[in-house]
Amino acid sequence: MRVLLAAYAATLAVTGGWAAAFPRSFYDDFPGFGRVWVAVDGPFNEHLVRDVGTLTLAQATLVAVAAAAGTWRLVAVASAVALVNAVPHLVYHLANLAGLETPDVVSSIASLTAAVVVPLGVLGWLVRWLRQDQRRRA
Repeated sequence: MRVLLAAYAATLAVTGGWAAAFPRSFYDDFPGFGRVWVAVDGPFNEHLVRDVGTLTLAQATLVAVAAAAGTWRLVAVASAVALVNAVPHLVYHLANLAGLETPDVVSSIASLTAAVVVPLGVLGWLVRWLRQDQRRRA
């Protein structure tokens, strides 16, 4: 679980760091490799892109601390915070696919779905672990 959370935090940190430090590049070039996902969705707004970047860095910090500390409450909070961001983000993109080529639709929806599945999986694992721990203590 800690490795999964650490990998998730690293992904958030890279994405958030890019948006916060280089908002124009993030807008024009995200996700990289010659693909463009952000610029097809409206005009550039430096303030908005930087804010999204710093909020993503804040989320990365929380998930990284949860990975390092490993306490069940902190892991649960980090997972819940991730879902508060990831679910509406996925829903928005499912409803707004115009301008993306088929490979971009598939890869963007896959990555956004993973951002929902990972914290859900962590919460599912946590619930099972807590139930087992409760039975052991009984």
